[in-house]
Amino acid sequence: VQLQASGGGLVQAGGSLRLSCAISGLPSTFDSLNWFREVSGQQRRLIAAVERGGAVHYGDSMKGRVTISRDKVKGALYLQMSNLKPEDTAVYYCNAQVGSAYSPDYNQWGRGTQVTVSS
Repeated sequence: VQLQASGGGLVQAGGSLRLSCAISGLPSTFDSLNWFREVSGQQRRLIAAVERGGAVHYGDSMKGRVTISRDKVKGALYLQMSNLKPEDTAVYYCNAQVGSAYSPDYNQWGRGTQVTVSS
């Protein structure tokens, strides 16, 4: 699986951004597609997830301010973010969970995209 996130950048507090993730090689049996973020010095955290069946879940940190969506035809995953805050500054990663949860390859990561929110 190859994933490439894009769409990050510098935005003022209160602004919006849409992140995109181009996905290729995704098996039809994948478990979920996800967005994580990693704040400098902290653990990578789940922001949003969409399961293979379409169910959507959001982490607490940005709930109510983000929407995850998937375009199956384009092979893309999106994260629409609004009302951004300086504490949302982080590297954002798209992720695919594929195969056995016990496998070291379960989590497939793309290169992240930096989001910086200025106050």
